[in-house]
Amino acid sequence: MPHDTMQAKFKRLDKQATIPTIAHIGDAAVDLQCRKTVTLEPGERAAVPTGIAVAIPDGYAGFVLARSGHAMQSGISVVNGPGLIDSGYRGEISVLLINHGEEAVTFETGDRIAQLVILAVPHVEWVEVDELDETARGAGGFGSTGD
Repeated sequence: MPHDTMQAKFKRLDKQATIPTIAHIGDAAVDLQCRKTVTLEPGERAAVPTGIAVAIPDGYAGFVLARSGHAMQSGISVVNGPGLIDSGYRGEISVLLINHGEEAVTFETGDRIAQLVILAVPHVEWVEVDELDETARGAGGFGSTGD
């Protein structure tokens, strides 16, 4: 069954920036590519510019995720993964990358560095109460399920 399509407007801030597109039908995210060559030494992190800005519609947010291949092969991850892009932000998307690997990693201009997925985010009205409803889990936190 096909999904509804929404528009997310974007602007190239660099004429060489790549149009955000999915690689395969059914992909949930578009690839983000770097606008300039960057080398990350082991343990180093950097804000890597993509050369694009987006206009995410109200009621949605963008989430920047690491590419699984980079994570597995080189230890590259998104520092604040997932990175959050609010619908009101109109500046350049930069990806906060970190090198958890043991060797330096270089990304050339145009290399895919992360993924961007747009998800619906409900507007929430916060209501203070004296008590919360009970659940089977209760206040069980980190490791409470035995893992």
